[in-house]
Amino acid sequence: MIAVIQRVSEASVTVAGKVIGEVESGVLILLGIEDADNQEDIDWLTRKVANLRIFNDAEGVMNKSLLDTNERALVVSQFTLHASTKKGNRPSYIKAARPEVAIPLYEQFVSTLETQLGNTVATGEFGADMKVRLLNDGPVTIIIDTKDKK
Repeated sequence: MIAVIQRVSEASVTVAGKVIGEVESGVLILLGIEDADNQEDIDWLTRKVANLRIFNDAEGVMNKSLLDTNERALVVSQFTLHASTKKGNRPSYIKAARPEVAIPLYEQFVSTLETQLGNTVATGEFGADMKVRLLNDGPVTIIIDTKDKK
């Protein structure tokens, strides 16, 4: 599982001209799922995201987490995070999980993150043609791959 986590002042996802998920401030999480991912990846990554200290404290130091600030999260599936560009110029997405594997893992990720945060998590629509808007705050962008835990 790969997550691109961006601290945002605002973010939204639109499908067919309608906003389906948004946060006023918090994080936008672009989530890539591969066939090898499982509940262990979900548990580790949601704990990491919930506790990641990327929000400023009173002194302006990034020392607070989503749990500390009660900021919100927006999760958007993005299979292209698993693009392989080693050969040629056309990316291969062979590592990205097919929908029948990815959708249940995506839904479980969202559910587990909601439990971790004690708050609802906004989402995009899996497999839809989504338009994502964000105002990156900082900018702060962190990439986490559950296969690189050590």
